[in-house]
Amino acid sequence: MASDSEGGQQQERRRRRRSSDSIPAVRTTGYKALRNPFKPQPIFSADQIEAIHHSAVRILKDLGIRILLPEAREIFRSIGCCVDEESLLVRIGPEAVADALSCSPKSISAKAGSRQRDSVFEHGTLAFVAGCGAPNVTDLDRGRRTGMLADFEDLVRLAQHFDVLHLHGPYVEPQDLELPVRHYGTMRAQLTLSDKLPFIFSRGTPQVEDCFEMVRLARGLSREEFRDGVHCYTIVNTNSPRQLDVPMAQGIIDFARAGQASIITPFCLAGAMAPITVAGALALQHAEALAGIVLAQASRKGAPVIYGSFSSNVDMKSGAPAFGTPEHVKATLGAGQLARYIGLPWRAGGGSASNDADAQAANETQFALWGAVLAGATVLVHAAGWLEGGLSVSYEKLVTDVEVLQGMAELFSAPPGDEEAIGYDAVADVQPGGHFFSTPHTMGRFRTAFYEPIVADWSNFGNWTESGSLNATQRANLVWKKVLVDFEPPASAAAAGEVLDAFIAPRIAEGGAPPIS
Repeated sequence: MASDSEGGQQQERRRRRRSSDSIPAVRTTGYKALRNPFKPQPIFSADQIEAIHHSAVRILKDLGIRILLPEAREIFRSIGCCVDEESLLVRIGPEAVADALSCSPKSISAKAGSRQRDSVFEHGTLAFVAGCGAPNVTDLDRGRRTGMLADFEDLVRLAQHFDVLHLHGPYVEPQDLELPVRHYGTMRAQLTLSDKLPFIFSRGTPQVEDCFEMVRLARGLSREEFRDGVHCYTIVNTNSPRQLDVPMAQGIIDFARAGQASIITPFCLAGAMAPITVAGALALQHAEALAGIVLAQASRKGAPVIYGSFSSNVDMKSGAPAFGTPEHVKATLGAGQLARYIGLPWRAGGGSASNDADAQAANETQFALWGAVLAGATVLVHAAGWLEGGLSVSYEKLVTDVEVLQGMAELFSAPPGDEEAIGYDAVADVQPGGHFFSTPHTMGRFRTAFYEPIVADWSNFGNWTESGSLNATQRANLVWKKVLVDFEPPASAAAAGEVLDAFIAPRIAEGGAPPIS
């Protein structure tokens, strides 16, 4: 006969078994808005970070930065900067830097096409963007080829499908569209196929204003509503070392005045466009980013700006860019420290220099991802699909990288640690040498306990062989093709097509809007 205590334990186990019935049968995920729980890791001491910051301020004050846009030079002059019209150098004093940082928002709320897609950019949040800026695309079926509008549209569809990709970006240049009309195609794709935050190319005020109007039309916003919230963003790259060209400077001004977000990102490759040391590259990167931030705040106080970092090294044998290297990660960690030092949300860069979606590409991309996560990045651009140092975007690699991003998002969610999760009764249910497959603790959770891969194959060798012996890249090929076949745009986005076409048609008939250079 069981003792009273044994009977009580059995009743308790039965109660716990019944409680497992309330566990959902379908696993739910939450990839739409991520918060990074990991403590940011430093690579430099606090004194060294302060020294890098002061060196950057000294670069701006004593050496200056060449500003090619006359309007931008006038804006700098209006806040007391020293402008040399002969050399086009602008020297920015420490007071101007400090004033700009004091009025730059520490948190930026961006409104997408639906509230569930809204983003907040601040320390602790993390948004992923797929590979951007490539002239080419590649996949197993069609090989490497020049990017076209159809490819841009497909990449928008894939980014819309995967919740772990939070913002759109300039995935590929649609080279079947001439530059004066290219922005119509890229904006229409983002606004009719997706409800995520759109990206706008900064190629001169006429094109930017066209894109702003398209966002207003698609989202049903008045000019005042548009200006009072962040509804789109751009990425501005400096021309390292120490130069800001005409379109990029104009983009900073246009976006600041319109109240839209700009990610101001120097692209510093140590040993080529920046000093060969990580600290030296960061000092130059920091100076150039600060110059852009000053221009934004001088154009409109409180303009939403995101501090940008994309520093890595080159292969000193060939001069080719390298990514996902130890130096890339060290620079990312240092950039995170600098961003926290000035208190702004910030962007890091991922990617790979590999020419194929192979082990090198996976290793470099994941190394860069971990660098961004451990550095506390707010936005990670080139998080999926980027190959050849940005010369191509791979459909298959985008999918295999999404697998890793989803795994990272899973790490951000802490596992339960309550009494039910600890599972003492599950251990009591199984005799020594037994198994847990059929215990109530397992049966109530087996559908939802573990991450379900989209590409990874966990079957044994025999089952894998019988299924065709497909490697990860081949399986990813099947995944992206199924996503595109099954894709349906959000109803609110698809409904915007008619009003956008009514705007685009006469603009194209007029010749579009030529970019500035």
